[in-house]
Amino acid sequence: MRAVLLVLRLFLAEKRLALALGLLLAALTAIAGVALLSLSGWFITATALAGLSAASALAFDVFAPSAGIRFLALFRTAARYGERIVTHDATLSVLAGMRETLFRTFATARSARALALRPARLLFRLTLDVDALDGLYLRLLVPSGVALASALFAALSLAFVDGRIALAVGLLPAVAGFGIAVIAALKAEKPARHRAVALEAVRGRVIDMIAGATDLLMAGRLEASRQNVETAESRLAETDDRLNRIETLAGFGLAALAPVVGGCLLVALACLVEAGVIGVPVAAFALLLALAAVEPFTALKRGALEAGRILAAARRIAPRLGETPQEIAVAPPPPGFALLAENLVLRHPGAGRPALSGLSLEIPAGEIVALTGPSGAGKSTLMALIAGEITAEAGRVAALPATLLTQRVELFADTLAGNLRLARPDATEAELWAALDAAGLAETARNLPQGLETWLGEGGSGLSGGESRRLSLARLLLADVPLLLLDEPTEALDTETARDIVARLAAARGGRTVLIATHSAQDVEIADRILVVDKGQLCGNFKCRETAFAEVASRLRKR
Repeated sequence: MRAVLLVLRLFLAEKRLALALGLLLAALTAIAGVALLSLSGWFITATALAGLSAASALAFDVFAPSAGIRFLALFRTAARYGERIVTHDATLSVLAGMRETLFRTFATARSARALALRPARLLFRLTLDVDALDGLYLRLLVPSGVALASALFAALSLAFVDGRIALAVGLLPAVAGFGIAVIAALKAEKPARHRAVALEAVRGRVIDMIAGATDLLMAGRLEASRQNVETAESRLAETDDRLNRIETLAGFGLAALAPVVGGCLLVALACLVEAGVIGVPVAAFALLLALAAVEPFTALKRGALEAGRILAAARRIAPRLGETPQEIAVAPPPPGFALLAENLVLRHPGAGRPALSGLSLEIPAGEIVALTGPSGAGKSTLMALIAGEITAEAGRVAALPATLLTQRVELFADTLAGNLRLARPDATEAELWAALDAAGLAETARNLPQGLETWLGEGGSGLSGGESRRLSLARLLLADVPLLLLDEPTEALDTETARDIVARLAAARGGRTVLIATHSAQDVEIADRILVVDKGQLCGNFKCRETAFAEVASRLRKR
Protein backbone atom coordinates (compact mmCIF):
# COMPACT_ATOMS: atom_id res chain seq x y z
CA MET A 1 0.00 0.00 0.00
CA ARG A 2 2.93 2.35 0.64
CA ALA A 3 4.00 1.85 -2.96
CA VAL A 4 0.51 2.81 -4.20
CA LEU A 5 0.51 5.92 -2.00
CA LEU A 6 3.91 6.93 -3.38
CA VAL A 7 2.66 6.56 -6.95
CA LEU A 8 -0.51 8.47 -6.04
CA ARG A 9 1.57 11.31 -4.60
CA LEU A 10 3.52 11.47 -7.84
CA PHE A 11 0.24 11.66 -9.76
CA LEU A 12 -0.97 14.52 -7.60
CA ALA A 13 2.35 16.34 -7.65
CA GLU A 14 2.48 16.22 -11.46
CA LYS A 15 -1.08 17.17 -12.49
CA ARG A 16 -3.07 17.86 -9.32
CA LEU A 17 -5.46 20.44 -10.76
CA ALA A 18 -6.06 18.54 -13.99
CA LEU A 19 -6.74 15.28 -12.15
CA ALA A 20 -9.15 17.03 -9.76
CA LEU A 21 -10.90 18.72 -12.69
CA GLY A 22 -11.20 15.39 -14.51
CA LEU A 23 -12.76 13.75 -11.45
CA LEU A 24 -15.17 16.69 -11.04
CA LEU A 25 -16.22 16.53 -14.69
CA ALA A 26 -16.74 12.76 -14.45
CA ALA A 27 -18.92 13.20 -11.37
CA LEU A 28 -20.92 16.01 -13.00
CA THR A 29 -21.42 13.85 -16.09
CA ALA A 30 -22.87 11.04 -13.99
CA ILE A 31 -25.03 13.40 -11.96
CA ALA A 32 -26.32 15.03 -15.13
CA GLY A 33 -27.21 11.58 -16.48
CA VAL A 34 -29.07 10.67 -13.28
CA ALA A 35 -30.92 13.98 -13.28
CA LEU A 36 -31.77 13.66 -16.99
CA LEU A 37 -33.29 10.20 -16.65
CA SER A 38 -35.28 11.02 -13.50
CA LEU A 39 -36.54 14.34 -14.83
CA SER A 40 -37.52 12.73 -18.13
CA GLY A 41 -39.44 10.02 -16.27
CA TRP A 42 -41.26 12.57 -14.17
CA PHE A 43 -42.05 14.71 -17.23
CA ILE A 44 -43.42 11.83 -19.29
CA THR A 45 -45.55 10.54 -16.43
CA ALA A 46 -46.82 13.99 -15.46
CA THR A 47 -47.63 14.83 -19.08
CA ALA A 48 -49.59 11.60 -19.48
CA LEU A 49 -51.62 12.28 -16.35
CA ALA A 50 -52.18 15.91 -17.31
CA GLY A 51 -53.54 14.82 -20.66
CA LEU A 52 -56.41 12.95 -19.00
CA SER A 53 -58.39 16.18 -18.76
CA ALA A 54 -58.46 19.37 -20.80
CA ALA A 55 -58.17 21.63 -17.74
CA SER A 56 -55.07 19.98 -16.37
CA ALA A 57 -53.55 19.82 -19.86
CA LEU A 58 -53.96 23.58 -20.33
CA ALA A 59 -52.55 24.33 -16.88
CA PHE A 60 -49.54 22.00 -17.22
CA ASP A 61 -46.24 23.79 -17.95
CA VAL A 62 -44.31 21.79 -20.54
CA PHE A 63 -41.68 24.43 -21.25
CA ALA A 64 -39.71 24.48 -18.01
CA PRO A 65 -39.21 20.67 -17.76
CA SER A 66 -38.39 20.35 -21.46
CA ALA A 67 -35.85 23.17 -21.18
CA GLY A 68 -34.31 21.40 -18.20
CA ILE A 69 -34.12 18.15 -20.14
CA ARG A 70 -32.41 19.85 -23.08
CA PHE A 71 -29.97 21.61 -20.76
CA LEU A 72 -29.05 18.39 -18.96
CA ALA A 73 -28.60 16.52 -22.25
CA LEU A 74 -26.27 19.18 -23.64
CA PHE A 75 -24.45 19.58 -20.34
CA ARG A 76 -23.87 15.84 -20.03
CA THR A 77 -22.44 15.66 -23.56
CA ALA A 78 -20.09 18.61 -22.96
CA ALA A 79 -19.04 17.34 -19.55
CA ARG A 80 -18.37 13.86 -20.94
CA TYR A 81 -16.21 15.30 -23.72
CA GLY A 82 -14.31 17.52 -21.29
CA GLU A 83 -13.85 14.64 -18.84
CA ARG A 84 -12.38 12.39 -21.52
CA ILE A 85 -9.98 15.08 -22.70
CA VAL A 86 -8.85 16.19 -19.25
CA THR A 87 -8.53 12.80 -17.55
CA HIS A 88 -6.69 11.08 -20.38
CA ASP A 89 -4.44 14.05 -21.11
CA ALA A 90 -3.52 14.36 -17.43
CA THR A 91 -2.95 10.61 -17.07
CA LEU A 92 -0.80 10.35 -20.18
CA SER A 93 1.25 13.36 -19.08
CA VAL A 94 1.84 11.82 -15.65
CA LEU A 95 2.83 8.48 -17.19
CA ALA A 96 5.20 10.21 -19.62
CA GLY A 97 6.90 11.95 -16.71
CA MET A 98 7.00 8.68 -14.81
CA ARG A 99 8.70 6.93 -17.74
CA GLU A 100 11.28 9.71 -17.94
CA THR A 101 11.98 9.43 -14.20
CA LEU A 102 12.31 5.65 -14.46
CA PHE A 103 14.60 5.88 -17.46
CA ARG A 104 16.84 8.37 -15.66
CA THR A 105 17.18 6.08 -12.65
CA PHE A 106 17.84 3.07 -14.89
CA ALA A 107 20.33 5.06 -16.98
CA THR A 108 22.72 5.66 -14.10
CA ALA A 109 25.95 3.73 -14.44
CA ARG A 110 25.29 1.25 -11.63
CA SER A 111 21.77 0.38 -12.78
CA ALA A 112 22.61 0.36 -16.48
CA ARG A 113 25.36 -2.22 -15.96
CA ALA A 114 22.96 -4.51 -14.07
CA LEU A 115 20.26 -4.08 -16.71
CA ALA A 116 22.69 -5.04 -19.46
CA LEU A 117 22.40 -8.61 -18.17
CA ARG A 118 18.58 -8.52 -18.43
CA PRO A 119 17.68 -5.80 -20.96
CA ALA A 120 14.04 -6.91 -21.23
CA ARG A 121 13.47 -5.84 -17.62
CA LEU A 122 13.82 -2.14 -18.53
CA LEU A 123 11.37 -2.58 -21.41
CA PHE A 124 8.77 -4.22 -19.18
CA ARG A 125 9.13 -1.62 -16.43
CA LEU A 126 8.70 1.22 -18.93
CA THR A 127 5.76 -0.41 -20.74
CA LEU A 128 3.80 -3.04 -18.83
CA ASP A 129 4.21 -1.60 -15.35
CA VAL A 130 3.76 2.06 -16.25
CA ASP A 131 0.77 1.20 -18.45
CA ALA A 132 -0.76 -0.68 -15.52
CA LEU A 133 -0.57 2.44 -13.35
CA ASP A 134 -2.95 4.39 -15.59
CA GLY A 135 -5.67 2.25 -14.01
CA LEU A 136 -4.94 3.76 -10.59
CA TYR A 137 -6.65 6.96 -11.64
CA LEU A 138 -8.83 6.03 -14.62
CA ARG A 139 -10.21 2.72 -13.32
CA LEU A 140 -10.01 3.03 -9.55
CA LEU A 141 -10.19 6.63 -8.37
CA VAL A 142 -12.48 8.09 -11.04
CA PRO A 143 -15.11 5.29 -11.04
CA SER A 144 -15.11 5.21 -7.22
CA GLY A 145 -15.56 8.97 -7.04
CA VAL A 146 -18.32 8.91 -9.66
CA ALA A 147 -20.18 6.11 -7.87
CA LEU A 148 -20.03 7.94 -4.54
CA ALA A 149 -21.16 11.22 -6.14
CA SER A 150 -24.12 9.49 -7.82
CA ALA A 151 -25.21 7.79 -4.59
CA LEU A 152 -24.89 11.04 -2.63
CA PHE A 153 -26.84 13.00 -5.26
CA ALA A 154 -29.59 10.38 -5.28
CA ALA A 155 -29.82 10.41 -1.48
CA LEU A 156 -30.01 14.21 -1.31
CA SER A 157 -32.64 14.36 -4.07
CA LEU A 158 -34.79 11.63 -2.51
CA ALA A 159 -34.61 13.32 0.88
CA PHE A 160 -37.36 15.64 -0.38
CA VAL A 161 -39.52 12.59 -1.10
CA ASP A 162 -38.88 10.44 1.98
CA GLY A 163 -35.96 10.38 4.40
CA ARG A 164 -35.99 6.61 4.86
CA ILE A 165 -35.96 5.97 1.13
CA ALA A 166 -33.15 8.50 0.69
CA LEU A 167 -31.04 6.76 3.34
CA ALA A 168 -31.68 3.31 1.84
CA VAL A 169 -30.91 4.42 -1.74
CA GLY A 170 -27.74 6.16 -0.57
CA LEU A 171 -26.38 3.31 1.58
CA LEU A 172 -27.50 0.09 -0.11
CA PRO A 173 -25.75 0.61 -3.50
CA ALA A 174 -22.65 2.06 -1.82
CA VAL A 175 -22.24 -0.75 0.71
CA ALA A 176 -23.16 -3.55 -1.69
CA GLY A 177 -21.34 -2.10 -4.71
CA PHE A 178 -18.06 -1.37 -2.96
CA GLY A 179 -18.35 -4.62 -1.04
CA ILE A 180 -18.59 -6.63 -4.24
CA ALA A 181 -15.73 -4.65 -5.76
CA VAL A 182 -13.48 -5.21 -2.72
CA ILE A 183 -14.24 -8.95 -2.65
CA ALA A 184 -13.51 -9.19 -6.39
CA ALA A 185 -10.26 -7.26 -5.94
CA LEU A 186 -9.12 -9.58 -3.15
CA LYS A 187 -10.00 -12.66 -5.21
CA ALA A 188 -8.31 -11.26 -8.33
CA GLU A 189 -5.16 -9.95 -6.61
CA LYS A 190 -3.16 -13.18 -6.85
CA PRO A 191 -4.18 -14.21 -10.41
CA ALA A 192 -3.70 -10.62 -11.60
CA ARG A 193 -0.18 -10.64 -10.16
CA HIS A 194 0.50 -14.03 -11.73
CA ARG A 195 -0.86 -12.79 -15.04
CA ALA A 196 1.58 -9.85 -15.03
CA VAL A 197 4.48 -12.23 -14.40
CA ALA A 198 3.25 -14.67 -17.05
CA LEU A 199 2.80 -11.90 -19.62
CA GLU A 200 6.32 -10.66 -18.92
CA ALA A 201 7.63 -14.23 -19.30
CA VAL A 202 5.83 -14.72 -22.63
CA ARG A 203 7.15 -11.48 -24.09
CA GLY A 204 10.67 -12.01 -22.78
CA ARG A 205 10.90 -15.57 -24.08
CA VAL A 206 9.49 -14.61 -27.47
CA ILE A 207 12.00 -11.77 -27.76
CA ASP A 208 14.86 -14.07 -26.74
CA MET A 209 13.76 -16.74 -29.21
CA ILE A 210 13.49 -14.30 -32.11
CA ALA A 211 16.71 -12.44 -31.32
CA GLY A 212 18.70 -15.63 -30.79
CA ALA A 213 17.02 -17.81 -33.42
CA THR A 214 20.26 -18.44 -35.32
CA ASP A 215 22.27 -19.38 -32.24
CA LEU A 216 19.43 -21.53 -30.88
CA LEU A 217 19.10 -23.33 -34.20
CA MET A 218 22.82 -24.04 -34.40
CA ALA A 219 22.83 -25.28 -30.79
CA GLY A 220 19.75 -27.44 -31.37
CA ARG A 221 17.78 -25.52 -28.73
CA LEU A 222 15.17 -23.82 -30.93
CA GLU A 223 12.47 -26.41 -30.20
CA ALA A 224 13.18 -26.20 -26.45
CA SER A 225 12.90 -22.43 -26.65
CA ARG A 226 9.58 -22.73 -28.45
CA GLN A 227 8.30 -25.10 -25.76
CA ASN A 228 9.31 -22.57 -23.10
CA VAL A 229 7.21 -19.97 -24.88
CA GLU A 230 4.25 -22.35 -25.03
CA THR A 231 4.61 -23.13 -21.32
CA ALA A 232 4.53 -19.46 -20.44
CA GLU A 233 1.57 -18.95 -22.79
CA SER A 234 -0.37 -21.77 -21.09
CA ARG A 235 0.23 -20.17 -17.69
CA LEU A 236 -1.00 -16.87 -19.06
CA ALA A 237 -4.14 -18.57 -20.39
CA GLU A 238 -4.78 -20.18 -16.97
CA THR A 239 -4.61 -16.83 -15.19
CA ASP A 240 -6.86 -15.29 -17.84
CA ASP A 241 -9.45 -18.02 -17.22
CA ARG A 242 -9.37 -17.39 -13.47
CA LEU A 243 -9.74 -13.65 -13.96
CA ASN A 244 -12.58 -14.15 -16.45
CA ARG A 245 -14.49 -16.24 -13.91
CA ILE A 246 -14.02 -13.59 -11.22
CA GLU A 247 -15.05 -10.89 -13.69
CA THR A 248 -18.22 -12.79 -14.60
CA LEU A 249 -19.25 -13.21 -10.96
CA ALA A 250 -18.41 -9.61 -10.07
CA GLY A 251 -20.27 -8.36 -13.14
CA PHE A 252 -23.31 -10.43 -12.21
CA GLY A 253 -23.28 -9.09 -8.63
CA LEU A 254 -22.93 -5.46 -9.68
CA ALA A 255 -25.53 -5.83 -12.44
CA ALA A 256 -27.95 -7.32 -9.90
CA LEU A 257 -27.80 -4.15 -7.81
CA ALA A 258 -30.14 -2.22 -10.10
CA PRO A 259 -33.03 -4.74 -10.13
CA VAL A 260 -32.67 -5.41 -6.37
CA VAL A 261 -32.65 -1.72 -5.48
CA GLY A 262 -35.36 -0.97 -8.06
CA GLY A 263 -37.61 -3.80 -6.86
CA CYS A 264 -37.37 -2.81 -3.20
CA LEU A 265 -37.87 0.84 -4.04
CA LEU A 266 -40.83 0.09 -6.26
CA VAL A 267 -42.64 -1.59 -3.35
CA ALA A 268 -41.85 1.31 -1.02
CA LEU A 269 -42.99 3.91 -3.57
CA ALA A 270 -46.21 1.99 -4.25
CA CYS A 271 -46.99 2.13 -0.54
CA LEU A 272 -46.35 5.88 -0.46
CA VAL A 273 -48.53 6.46 -3.55
CA GLU A 274 -51.30 4.37 -2.07
CA ALA A 275 -51.05 6.34 1.17
CA GLY A 276 -51.31 9.57 -0.80
CA VAL A 277 -47.96 10.83 0.42
CA ILE A 278 -46.60 11.26 -3.13
CA GLY A 279 -48.05 11.25 -6.62
CA VAL A 280 -47.31 8.90 -9.50
CA PRO A 281 -44.98 11.35 -11.32
CA VAL A 282 -42.86 11.74 -8.18
CA ALA A 283 -42.77 7.95 -7.79
CA ALA A 284 -41.51 7.62 -11.39
CA PHE A 285 -38.95 10.33 -10.68
CA ALA A 286 -37.69 8.53 -7.56
CA LEU A 287 -37.55 5.09 -9.20
CA LEU A 288 -35.61 6.23 -12.26
CA LEU A 289 -33.35 8.39 -10.10
CA ALA A 290 -32.37 5.38 -7.99
CA LEU A 291 -31.84 3.11 -11.02
CA ALA A 292 -29.64 5.70 -12.71
CA ALA A 293 -27.64 6.29 -9.53
CA VAL A 294 -26.84 2.57 -9.24
CA GLU A 295 -25.52 2.29 -12.80
CA PRO A 296 -22.06 3.90 -12.13
CA PHE A 297 -21.28 1.11 -9.65
CA THR A 298 -20.97 -1.38 -12.52
CA ALA A 299 -17.83 0.49 -13.63
CA LEU A 300 -16.06 -0.65 -10.44
CA LYS A 301 -15.66 -4.13 -11.91
CA ARG A 302 -12.71 -3.40 -14.17
CA GLY A 303 -10.81 -1.50 -11.51
CA ALA A 304 -11.34 -4.33 -9.01
CA LEU A 305 -9.90 -6.86 -11.46
CA GLU A 306 -6.87 -4.69 -12.24
CA ALA A 307 -6.18 -3.75 -8.61
CA GLY A 308 -3.74 -6.65 -8.20
CA ARG A 309 -1.87 -5.73 -11.40
CA ILE A 310 -1.73 -2.08 -10.32
CA LEU A 311 -0.44 -3.01 -6.89
CA ALA A 312 2.24 -5.33 -8.32
CA ALA A 313 3.38 -2.67 -10.77
CA ALA A 314 3.51 -0.04 -8.03
CA ARG A 315 5.60 -2.32 -5.82
CA ARG A 316 8.10 -2.92 -8.63
CA ILE A 317 8.66 0.64 -9.74
CA ALA A 318 7.80 2.77 -6.69
CA PRO A 319 11.28 2.30 -5.14
CA ARG A 320 12.80 3.57 -8.39
CA LEU A 321 10.42 6.54 -8.57
CA GLY A 322 11.41 7.55 -5.05
CA GLU A 323 15.12 7.52 -5.86
CA THR A 324 17.20 10.51 -6.86
CA PRO A 325 19.41 9.42 -9.76
CA GLN A 326 23.04 9.68 -8.69
CA GLU A 327 26.02 9.03 -10.88
CA ILE A 328 29.19 7.57 -9.40
CA ALA A 329 31.62 10.42 -8.88
CA VAL A 330 35.26 9.81 -9.84
CA ALA A 331 37.75 12.17 -8.24
CA PRO A 332 40.14 14.12 -10.49
CA PRO A 333 43.79 12.96 -10.54
CA PRO A 334 46.82 15.11 -9.63
CA PRO A 335 48.15 17.43 -12.38
CA GLY A 336 50.01 15.57 -15.11
CA PHE A 337 48.16 12.29 -14.59
CA ALA A 338 45.20 10.81 -16.43
CA LEU A 339 44.66 7.99 -13.93
CA LEU A 340 45.79 7.18 -10.43
CA ALA A 341 44.58 4.00 -8.65
CA GLU A 342 45.66 2.76 -5.23
CA ASN A 343 44.95 -0.65 -3.66
CA LEU A 344 41.70 -1.27 -5.53
CA VAL A 345 39.60 -4.17 -4.25
CA LEU A 346 36.34 -5.18 -5.96
CA ARG A 347 34.30 -8.36 -5.88
CA HIS A 348 31.34 -8.99 -8.20
CA PRO A 349 28.12 -10.25 -6.54
CA GLY A 350 28.26 -14.04 -6.19
CA ALA A 351 31.88 -14.29 -7.34
CA GLY A 352 34.21 -16.71 -5.57
CA ARG A 353 37.25 -14.43 -5.72
CA PRO A 354 37.70 -10.67 -6.12
CA ALA A 355 37.94 -9.26 -9.64
CA LEU A 356 40.49 -6.72 -8.40
CA SER A 357 42.74 -7.41 -5.45
CA GLY A 358 44.99 -4.59 -4.23
CA LEU A 359 45.61 -3.23 -7.74
CA SER A 360 47.56 0.03 -8.01
CA LEU A 361 48.68 1.90 -11.12
CA GLU A 362 49.27 5.38 -12.51
CA ILE A 363 49.03 6.62 -16.09
CA PRO A 364 50.52 9.99 -17.11
CA ALA A 365 48.36 12.25 -19.26
CA GLY A 366 48.76 11.93 -23.01
CA GLU A 367 49.96 8.32 -23.15
CA ILE A 368 48.53 5.41 -25.12
CA VAL A 369 48.51 2.45 -22.75
CA ALA A 370 47.67 -1.17 -23.55
CA LEU A 371 46.09 -3.23 -20.78
CA THR A 372 46.49 -6.95 -21.31
CA GLY A 373 46.22 -10.22 -19.42
CA PRO A 374 44.29 -13.50 -19.53
CA SER A 375 40.51 -13.59 -19.76
CA GLY A 376 38.96 -12.93 -16.36
CA ALA A 377 42.05 -11.08 -15.12
CA GLY A 378 40.01 -7.95 -14.29
CA LYS A 379 40.64 -5.75 -17.33
CA SER A 380 36.97 -4.98 -18.13
CA THR A 381 36.25 -4.49 -14.42
CA LEU A 382 39.03 -1.94 -14.16
CA MET A 383 37.76 -0.10 -17.25
CA ALA A 384 34.21 0.04 -15.80
CA LEU A 385 35.63 1.32 -12.51
CA ILE A 386 37.58 4.09 -14.25
CA ALA A 387 34.48 5.04 -16.28
CA GLY A 388 32.44 5.39 -13.08
CA GLU A 389 30.07 2.52 -13.83
CA ILE A 390 30.89 0.61 -10.64
CA THR A 391 32.53 1.43 -7.32
CA ALA A 392 35.36 -0.32 -5.50
CA GLU A 393 34.95 -1.93 -2.10
CA ALA A 394 38.30 -0.52 -1.00
CA GLY A 395 41.02 1.66 -2.41
CA ARG A 396 40.95 4.92 -4.29
CA VAL A 397 40.68 5.80 -7.96
CA ALA A 398 41.17 9.24 -9.49
CA ALA A 399 40.73 9.74 -13.23
CA LEU A 400 40.07 12.37 -15.83
CA PRO A 401 36.55 12.42 -17.35
CA ALA A 402 36.35 9.33 -19.54
CA THR A 403 34.18 7.58 -22.09
CA LEU A 404 34.14 3.82 -22.52
CA LEU A 405 33.88 1.85 -25.76
CA THR A 406 32.84 -1.66 -24.74
CA GLN A 407 33.40 -4.90 -26.64
CA ARG A 408 29.85 -4.74 -27.93
CA VAL A 409 29.05 -2.04 -30.48
CA GLU A 410 25.90 -0.21 -29.37
CA LEU A 411 24.14 1.37 -32.34
CA PHE A 412 20.50 2.35 -32.48
CA ALA A 413 17.64 2.50 -34.96
CA ASP A 414 18.33 6.12 -35.89
CA THR A 415 20.14 8.13 -38.51
CA LEU A 416 23.89 8.06 -38.90
CA ALA A 417 24.01 11.59 -37.48
CA GLY A 418 21.73 10.62 -34.61
CA ASN A 419 24.04 7.77 -33.59
CA LEU A 420 27.04 10.11 -33.70
CA ARG A 421 25.37 12.89 -31.73
CA LEU A 422 24.89 10.56 -28.77
CA ALA A 423 28.49 11.51 -27.94
CA ARG A 424 27.96 15.26 -28.44
CA PRO A 425 24.39 16.46 -29.12
CA ASP A 426 25.52 19.93 -30.20
CA ALA A 427 28.06 18.70 -32.77
CA THR A 428 27.90 20.47 -36.13
CA GLU A 429 27.68 18.64 -39.43
CA ALA A 430 31.29 19.55 -40.16
CA GLU A 431 32.39 18.00 -36.86
CA LEU A 432 30.43 14.84 -37.68
CA TRP A 433 32.16 14.51 -41.04
CA ALA A 434 35.54 15.15 -39.40
CA ALA A 435 34.92 12.33 -36.91
CA LEU A 436 33.83 9.99 -39.70
CA ASP A 437 36.91 10.91 -41.72
CA ALA A 438 39.17 10.24 -38.73
CA ALA A 439 37.56 6.82 -38.31
CA GLY A 440 37.85 5.99 -42.02
CA LEU A 441 34.08 5.93 -42.60
CA ALA A 442 33.56 9.25 -44.38
CA GLU A 443 33.78 7.82 -47.92
CA THR A 444 31.31 5.05 -47.05
CA ALA A 445 28.93 7.61 -45.50
CA ARG A 446 29.10 9.86 -48.57
CA ASN A 447 28.10 6.92 -50.77
CA LEU A 448 25.01 6.19 -48.66
CA PRO A 449 21.67 7.29 -50.18
CA GLN A 450 21.08 10.15 -47.72
CA GLY A 451 24.53 10.69 -46.26
CA LEU A 452 24.38 11.59 -42.57
CA GLU A 453 20.59 11.29 -42.62
CA THR A 454 20.69 7.65 -43.76
CA TRP A 455 18.57 5.56 -41.42
CA LEU A 456 20.24 2.62 -39.71
CA GLY A 457 18.27 -0.38 -38.54
CA GLU A 458 18.20 -1.84 -35.05
CA GLY A 459 21.73 -2.54 -33.81
CA GLY A 460 23.14 -0.65 -36.79
CA SER A 461 21.84 -3.10 -39.36
CA GLY A 462 22.80 -1.91 -42.81
CA LEU A 463 26.47 -1.60 -41.84
CA SER A 464 29.06 -4.35 -41.84
CA GLY A 465 30.90 -5.36 -38.67
CA GLY A 466 33.93 -3.26 -39.57
CA GLU A 467 31.77 -0.25 -40.51
CA SER A 468 29.87 -0.52 -37.23
CA ARG A 469 33.15 -0.56 -35.32
CA ARG A 470 34.38 2.47 -37.28
CA LEU A 471 31.14 4.33 -36.51
CA SER A 472 31.58 3.59 -32.81
CA LEU A 473 35.19 4.85 -33.06
CA ALA A 474 33.96 8.06 -34.73
CA ARG A 475 31.48 8.53 -31.89
CA LEU A 476 34.26 7.94 -29.37
CA LEU A 477 36.52 10.53 -31.01
CA LEU A 478 33.62 12.99 -31.09
CA ALA A 479 33.23 12.82 -27.31
CA ASP A 480 34.75 15.84 -25.59
CA VAL A 481 36.64 13.98 -22.85
CA PRO A 482 40.39 13.74 -22.13
CA LEU A 483 40.47 9.98 -21.42
CA LEU A 484 39.38 7.33 -23.92
CA LEU A 485 38.76 3.76 -22.70
CA LEU A 486 38.54 0.97 -25.27
CA ASP A 487 37.69 -2.62 -24.33
CA GLU A 488 38.75 -5.00 -27.14
CA PRO A 489 38.20 -2.35 -29.88
CA THR A 490 39.21 -4.62 -32.78
CA GLU A 491 37.61 -7.88 -31.63
CA ALA A 492 36.27 -10.01 -34.53
CA LEU A 493 37.85 -7.74 -37.16
CA ASP A 494 40.29 -8.84 -39.83
CA THR A 495 43.96 -7.86 -39.56
CA GLU A 496 43.87 -5.05 -42.12
CA THR A 497 40.77 -3.42 -40.66
CA ALA A 498 42.08 -3.77 -37.10
CA ARG A 499 45.42 -2.13 -37.96
CA ASP A 500 43.70 0.69 -39.81
CA ILE A 501 41.33 1.42 -36.90
CA VAL A 502 44.04 1.55 -34.22
CA ALA A 503 46.27 3.64 -36.48
CA ARG A 504 43.46 6.14 -37.06
CA LEU A 505 42.77 6.20 -33.33
CA ALA A 506 46.39 7.10 -32.60
CA ALA A 507 46.38 9.81 -35.26
CA ALA A 508 43.05 11.39 -34.32
CA ARG A 509 43.19 11.26 -30.51
CA GLY A 510 44.47 14.84 -30.36
CA GLY A 511 46.76 14.37 -27.38
CA ARG A 512 44.14 12.60 -25.30
CA THR A 513 45.06 9.67 -23.07
CA VAL A 514 44.01 6.27 -24.40
CA LEU A 515 43.70 3.05 -22.41
CA ILE A 516 43.09 -0.10 -24.49
CA ALA A 517 42.17 -3.45 -22.92
CA THR A 518 43.15 -6.07 -25.46
CA HIS A 519 44.36 -9.57 -26.30
CA SER A 520 45.46 -8.51 -29.80
CA ALA A 521 49.01 -7.81 -30.91
CA GLN A 522 47.78 -5.24 -33.45
CA ASP A 523 46.24 -3.06 -30.72
CA VAL A 524 49.57 -2.92 -28.85
CA GLU A 525 51.49 -1.57 -31.87
CA ILE A 526 50.40 2.03 -31.11
CA ALA A 527 50.96 1.81 -27.34
CA ASP A 528 53.57 3.79 -25.42
CA ARG A 529 53.34 1.36 -22.53
CA ILE A 530 51.86 -2.03 -21.74
CA LEU A 531 50.33 -3.07 -18.43
CA VAL A 532 49.85 -6.74 -17.56
CA VAL A 533 47.01 -7.67 -15.19
CA ASP A 534 46.46 -11.14 -13.75
CA LYS A 535 44.10 -12.29 -10.98
CA GLY A 536 43.09 -8.71 -10.26
CA GLN A 537 46.63 -7.45 -9.71
CA LEU A 538 49.14 -5.48 -11.78
CA CYS A 539 51.93 -7.91 -12.74
CA GLY A 540 53.87 -5.88 -15.28
CA ASN A 541 54.45 -2.30 -16.42
CA PHE A 542 56.73 -1.96 -19.49
CA LYS A 543 57.54 0.93 -21.80
CA CYS A 544 57.62 0.41 -25.56
CA ARG A 545 61.45 0.56 -25.77
CA GLU A 546 61.95 -2.15 -23.17
CA THR A 547 62.68 -5.74 -24.14
CA ALA A 548 59.87 -6.99 -21.86
CA PHE A 549 57.38 -4.91 -23.86
CA ALA A 550 58.24 -6.84 -27.04
CA GLU A 551 58.13 -10.15 -25.17
CA VAL A 552 54.63 -9.47 -23.84
CA ALA A 553 53.44 -8.25 -27.25
CA SER A 554 54.82 -11.38 -28.95
CA ARG A 555 52.64 -13.58 -26.73
CA LEU A 556 49.43 -11.78 -27.71
CA ARG A 557 47.01 -13.11 -30.29
CA LYS A 558 47.84 -12.42 -33.93
CA ARG A 559 45.15 -12.47 -36.62
